[in-house]
Amino acid sequence: MVFKRRNPRPWHVALSETVYPRGGWWRAVMYVVHRLRRLPDPPHRIGRGVAAGVFISFTPLFGFHLIGATLIAWAIRGNIVAAILATFVGNPVTYPVFAYASVLLGHWLMGTHTGLGMAEIVDTFKLASIEFWDNIKAIFTPAHTRWGGMKSFFDALFLPDLIGSIPLGIIAAVGSHYLTLPLVDAYKKRRSRKLRERVERLRGGDDTPPDGLG
Repeated sequence: MVFKRRNPRPWHVALSETVYPRGGWWRAVMYVVHRLRRLPDPPHRIGRGVAAGVFISFTPLFGFHLIGATLIAWAIRGNIVAAILATFVGNPVTYPVFAYASVLLGHWLMGTHTGLGMAEIVDTFKLASIEFWDNIKAIFTPAHTRWGGMKSFFDALFLPDLIGSIPLGIIAAVGSHYLTLPLVDAYKKRRSRKLRERVERLRGGDDTPPDGLG
C-alpha cells in the first residue's frame, strides 16, 4: 500500500501528531508540497486533485474527507493521490477558522444569524460529536438515546456550516488549482532539464558528478 507505515505508530503518538506533526507544521507542509511536485502526472491533473482535496477540507463532513476527495478527484479527472495529500489543508489549526467563516456565511445566505463566537462554535461541535457517539453506543447498551441536542446542532451550526463551506471551498479550490499549476510545471521542467544534462554528460564521457535531480 502507498501510505502504509513500515513501523506502525502507537495510538497515543498518532493522536498527538494529528494536533502537532513531528517536526512541526512547516516541515509537514513542505513534505506535502514535495510529494505533490514529484507526482508522475501532468500539472493540470495534479492541480485538479489539489482543488478536490482543498474543497472537501472546508466541509464539516469530518471522517469522510478522504473518501470525498477521492470521489471528487475521480469525477473531475484529477490526480487522486494529490487530492488525498491536499486534505492536509484541513487540520486542527485551520478547522476552527473554516468552521467559523462557513457558519457566518451560511447563516447570512439563509437569512438567519448566530451570536456564537469561534470558541463557542468549536465547543458546540465537540459536544455534538460526543453526544453522537454516546447515542451510537446507546444502541447496543441499556442507555437511552437523546437526539435533541443533535437537532439543535444541525439547525444552528451544521447546516449553515455545510451551506457556507460550499462557496468558500470553491473559491479556495480554484485558487489552489491555479497556484499549483505553475509550481508543478516549473518543477517538472527543471527536473527534465537536469535529466537531459545528465544524459548529455554520460554521452560525452564527462566524469563531472551530475547535479541532484531535486
